[in-house]
Amino acid sequence: MLKGIDPVLSPELLKVLAEMGHGDAIVVVDANFTATTLGHGKPIIRLPGIGLQRACAAVLSVFPLGIPIEIPVAFMKVAQRPEGYLSPLQRSVIELCTPHAVSNEPFYEAVERFAFYERVRHAYAIVQTGEMQPYANFLFKKGVISDVPAL
Repeated sequence: MLKGIDPVLSPELLKVLAEMGHGDAIVVVDANFTATTLGHGKPIIRLPGIGLQRACAAVLSVFPLGIPIEIPVAFMKVAQRPEGYLSPLQRSVIELCTPHAVSNEPFYEAVERFAFYERVRHAYAIVQTGEMQPYANFLFKKGVISDVPAL
């Protein structure tokens, strides 16, 4: 155990998060996600007893989102729902990301299922949770940590 580090962040997950560079993506997905098929060759970290919101909170406690350069948060759009629909779980994860947002700039987007799968193929790693709610799949792009002011 480490002081100040969320206990959900296993040594394996911390290592993966630290290895990632600016623009790399990590995907946090539900229990039914095809992680092994889509994650061919990339690290897959399993958190079977942890829900999606809890896993995202742990990851975001140490993970800088890539704001404002790009839209750093994507999630799988729920099929057969009106445009703009967000499940309660999706809303709660977006709320976790909101403190990192830059005003008037979009920081999240809903992505159709097969387009989301394509993004997963390019991700650095997958974290598979024990979440049972369908369409509970998020992708986070890593930003930069710097003590130098932006130009």
